[in-house]
Parts: sequence; C-alpha cells; structure tokens
Amino acid sequence: MSATVVGVDSSTQSCKVVVVDLESGNVLSSASAPHPDGTSVDPRVWLKALKVAWRDAGVAERNDVVGVSVAGQQHGMVAVDAQGEPVHDALLWNDVRNAPQAARMVTDHGLDWWMEAVNMAPISSMTLAKLAWLRENEPEAAARVHRVMLPHDWLTLHLCGEFVTDRSDASGTGYFNATDNQYRPELLEEYFGAVPELPRVLTAQEAAGSLSSEWGGSGETPAVVGAGAGDNAAAALGLNLEPGEVTISVGTSGTVFACSAEPTLDRSGVTAGFADATGQHLPLLCTINAARVMTTTAETLGADLDEFTRLATSGPSDAGGLTMLPYFDGERTPNLPEATGRLDGLTRASFTRENLARSAVLAVANSLADCLDILRDIHVDVERVLLIGGGAKSDALRSVLPDTLGLAVSVPRSGEYVALGAARQAAWAATGQQPEWPPVIDSELEPTGDAGIGTFRERYGALRRRYEEQLR
Repeated sequence: MSATVVGVDSSTQSCKVVVVDLESGNVLSSASAPHPDGTSVDPRVWLKALKVAWRDAGVAERNDVVGVSVAGQQHGMVAVDAQGEPVHDALLWNDVRNAPQAARMVTDHGLDWWMEAVNMAPISSMTLAKLAWLRENEPEAAARVHRVMLPHDWLTLHLCGEFVTDRSDASGTGYFNATDNQYRPELLEEYFGAVPELPRVLTAQEAAGSLSSEWGGSGETPAVVGAGAGDNAAAALGLNLEPGEVTISVGTSGTVFACSAEPTLDRSGVTAGFADATGQHLPLLCTINAARVMTTTAETLGADLDEFTRLATSGPSDAGGLTMLPYFDGERTPNLPEATGRLDGLTRASFTRENLARSAVLAVANSLADCLDILRDIHVDVERVLLIGGGAKSDALRSVLPDTLGLAVSVPRSGEYVALGAARQAAWAATGQQPEWPPVIDSELEPTGDAGIGTFRERYGALRRRYEEQLR
C-alpha cells in the first residue's frame, strides 16, 4: 500500500502545503494560502491559512498519510496567556521596533559573551529582544504571558496538542544554546523579567505526537507529527545539504547558510550559529532585503517581470556607474536596523531605467556575496553553491550571480524546498529513516569573467563601508 507525508511551510508571505509520495519524494498535490502583509501578525490567521491550504491540497480526504511536519519562519514571538490566547500580535523576524533592546543587550554583555552564551548576536530579529520590547512597551500584555513559542511551534501545537519545538528553531531565540542543547532561562529572567513555559526541544527525528481528528487524524494509527523546523533548516534538509555546500535562498529575505558537523563561532557576531534539522549545525547569515528590492524597483519603473528583466540585462554591465545599497527596510547583515537604501553615482547620463533596474539586481547579488565572504572568513568550506527561492527564478539575478560570487552556481529544479524538507522530516519521524530524495539540478551557471560586474562590486563595497561608518 502506498503512503504519503505532508510538509507545511508557514512563511512570511503564505502557507504552503505539499503532499509527497513517501517512496519517491514526488509531490502529488500542493496548495497555498496567503498571509497578511506586515511585520506583526495575529498568529490565529496562520491557522486559518493552514486550514485553507490543507483543504485545497486534499490532505483530509487521504487515508494514506503517515506523517506531517511544519517548517516556519524563524524568530517570530508567539506569546500566549494561560488559556492559550495570544496576548499580542506575533512580532516577526523582520520587525525592527525592538532594535533598541537588542542594542542594549550588546552594551550589557558584549558580542563575545553573547556568542559564547547562545552563538548569536543580539539583533532585532531575535525572539529575546522582542520579549524585552513587550515587557517595556506593553507591560500588561507581558504580565499575562504564560507560554512563549515560535510560529512553527504554534502550528504544531494545534495539529497534535503538544507543546514542543526543535533545535533549529530554538537556536534562533537568543535563549537557547545549540552547542549544549540547553535553554538559558537566566536571559529570559534578565530581559523579560520572568521565565514563561517554553516548549520541549525534540531531536530531529522525534515525533511530537499524533495528528488530531480535527485535521483528519483517525483510525488505529493516525499520522505522526514531526518536531518541525525553522525554514532555513528545513530547506537544507529538503536539499540534502552536505558539508562544503552553501545554499543561497532568495525570497522576502536573502539567506546564506551551510551545513557543518561542528559548531561555527563567529566572534564578530555577524554569523548566527544555528542548529540544522539533522542534529548538526547551520551557520547562517540573513539579509532583510532581497527579492522585494527587485519587485519594488520594477513597480517604480512601471515594468512587469519580463520588462524588468529586459531592462536589467540590456544596459551597461556595471549599471553605468549607478550603485544601489538595497537597505529598503533596514538591514540585518550588516546589522543596521535603522538603515535606508542609497543610490550613488546619479548623473543625467547614469539615471536611466536600464541602469536603475540593473543596479537593483546587482545590489541584491552583492549583498548575498558579502554573506558568502563572511562564511569563508570564518573558515566554512565553500565548495558548491545552490540557489533556491522565488528569486532564483529571476533570469536577471541568475545572469549576474556567478560573476558576483566568483563561483559556479547550481540551480535545483524549482520546488518548495522548505515544505519538502518538512515532508522529509515527517517521513523520518514516521519510519525512523531519512528518505532518499536527492534534488534534481536543472542548470549550472558559470562565471563569464564580466569585468563590469567586478567594477560594480568594488563600488558597492566602497559605498557600503562609507555608509556603515556614517551610521556608526
């Protein structure tokens, strides 16, 4: 009898559900439902979106589902009262209102101390800093907090009734150390003034519980629900990422992460020492600004995707001297939450639609290249680059990325790798073994030696350094 597993990707923008054949890894059905825009969201709307995508993917009608798992956007603060009701909207990873709290944490203890304590520098994305903001700005709500969890934990709780998390997502909270796999409750006491109930941390292959009847779980052997994972760890699992391989994921955010058997400590605080979803480690850098830089520029130019691509690939290779810093919504790498975007080199000759489009694409590519250089600097092996995410479909970005990185880029077949990673984890929890679902590489992109792209990279680096000095 055939068997299937279900993977869920609850991202910033939408909830995606995939039904996957257990043996082959083929996607049999899928569906998605949108999430509201914004950087703070009532977590109950995520449940509504999951129910829509779950229904549209036909999950409840199947009687062959053996496992389910949820991957979700990291860091988001879901704080609930004793009745399980949210006390405040969930502050998402890209909400920077708590930047002052994060900065004070650095002042209090220093970056080196934080990297030793939790292998993550205090930044506005960190859940702990969001809780500190809640304590200072919404004290009545903070006083009602009984439990704190992350977005994927919230959905897992409603799927099976168990209050659990996994190493990968816990490692982004700022109060968990993935090296010794221990919570740091004293940090919650210091910055939140209390230690709320925290989810039990499961191992990668451990089952959280059984799917409840509300979601179609029934019979003698209802589907198991896996531990879940942070979105980037799930993507790495979906790609079967191995040491020496680096994934660049381009979506709302840009992420650059590698698989490592040992913890990676970046004493500068720039690289987060996350855990992965296999029991290993996932050194990761994240930019707040990625695909939206290109879509916003396209909208400004009144161009659809095809026209934007034509503009970005038809002008001078170095964007005619125009250089963009893509910090439209503040930035995380580098850690400049109050930053704004910059255009440099504006002249009547350089300010063309073609140059503006190309400068936006090259700005995204260079922001990602800076992240890759940081991984190299902390001695992470970089032998192969995999490009995924919605932005990976951009012909304009694909055309400049290999020369910007100075490396060939492998592009796996388009797929929902976060959801596929969740499905793979569900299969692991259900059967006790990781399935063999290797990714299919659709194309290999080689550097061309384009000198103009190198010229832009030099200008970009100089502009970034000047702006960082100005802000600091």
